[in-house]
Amino acid sequence: MTTHSTNSDLYFATARELRTKFDGRELSSVEATRAMLDRISSLEPNLNSFITVTPERALKDAEAADRRLQGSGQEAGPLTGVPIMIKDNFSTKDVETTAASNILKGYIPPYDGTAVRLLKEAGAVILGKGNLDEFAMGSSNESSAFGPVHNPWDTDRVPGGSSGGAAAAVAAGECFIAFGSDTGGSIRQPASLCGIVGMKPTYGLVSRFGLLAFGSSLDQIGPLTRSVADCADALNVISNHDHRDSTSVAAPFDDFAQDIDAGVAGMNIGVPKEYMVDGMEPGVLSAFEASLKILEDLGANISETSLPLTDHALAVYYIIAPSEASANLSRYDGVKYGLGTLNADTSAQATEIARGEGFGDEVKRRIFLGTYALSAGYYDAYYKKAQQVRTLIRREFTDAFLKFDALVTPTSPGVAFKIGEKMDDPFQMYMNDVCTIPVNIAGLPSISVPGGISEDLPVGLQFIGPQFGDTTVIRGAAAYEQATNWHQKHPLI
Repeated sequence: MTTHSTNSDLYFATARELRTKFDGRELSSVEATRAMLDRISSLEPNLNSFITVTPERALKDAEAADRRLQGSGQEAGPLTGVPIMIKDNFSTKDVETTAASNILKGYIPPYDGTAVRLLKEAGAVILGKGNLDEFAMGSSNESSAFGPVHNPWDTDRVPGGSSGGAAAAVAAGECFIAFGSDTGGSIRQPASLCGIVGMKPTYGLVSRFGLLAFGSSLDQIGPLTRSVADCADALNVISNHDHRDSTSVAAPFDDFAQDIDAGVAGMNIGVPKEYMVDGMEPGVLSAFEASLKILEDLGANISETSLPLTDHALAVYYIIAPSEASANLSRYDGVKYGLGTLNADTSAQATEIARGEGFGDEVKRRIFLGTYALSAGYYDAYYKKAQQVRTLIRREFTDAFLKFDALVTPTSPGVAFKIGEKMDDPFQMYMNDVCTIPVNIAGLPSISVPGGISEDLPVGLQFIGPQFGDTTVIRGAAAYEQATNWHQKHPLI
């Protein structure tokens, strides 16, 4: 087959554009997959986006996808033959799954998580597993046991976290779509810092079965893409009711792209003033203000609103998330899987050695925080109180959506910062998620789209919707995307 498309065109094509090439017989999935594998080989020394690459499996799956695309076997879907990445905290059968932690090195799961299974059934081609902050705990992708990920816009800077490998890979043209997890902003914040689209769906819309748990009441799986349309297509594939996840709900939509061309004319959009936090970079603020003007020009009704409990969201999150993490990570004892030791006299000593050597500093910090908050004498003062405030935050959002169809905010208060710049200041690191965390606390859908450039680095714009308002945020983001060209800007790498 003759390829009529140059690789440079291919690297930054959307998945929909790729499928058009497949349908027109301009390109095969095998050719696209080989191009991605070559790109990965070329860029990985500088980016470190992948923990594991599986070329043989990918090419075999691409061959099967090509047969499907040619009408043999199952019907082809929007992701059939599309090369993708999976974050390395998703369980993948017969492929090492580490969560970027030493304690899980060598762990080969015997099963696929639900999202992975659905992607395989759709015919997507999995290139490998993406680097992340250890156990998804971080905002910069510097806490990985496999080393930091580098932002393709400036390799001296972080890509954001925890899904930093996924965001960097999509931004650099190493894959067309990546799938990450978002506990407090871990899809949207790196999407913002890398200049791509990232979405956290409504909590419960995507099964968490097979996702290595961090904060079970906060975690949600979602896509990172180069266009809003690709995001909708990806969500159509992975949203599914699953009896193996007790929090899974029946997907309320047949097609998340159903309103993608409806525009924002007549939409009531609120701007919560509390999201203009102290310390927000001037370039981010000016980009945000310019974005509001664009939405207004498109016919949206923009007005300021107030969500006063936003100021408490960070504190609530850093009690609930570490508490759930301390419970979830108690299963890693060095016995059942992953790192173990023979240099111990008792099982308790073996567990102590495994956890001491296996967990990194940030994970240990959060386990300590969570264990303290759940301990006798402190549970009511911290964890119970945080859950009560969480209920109030949810109620505040519910009231806001009686007046507004969607809310818009900056995704992150700053652009990508230098690697190592905030590692010694946990509070400054945690502040990177100040605009995204409230959404997880309330279980709402939210999407980040490229919303400007500041100091030659990407800025994100965040749309927040009511529970099951996933089509609404996709609609708003798509209208903004079509009216701007920020999504067409790519790193020179």
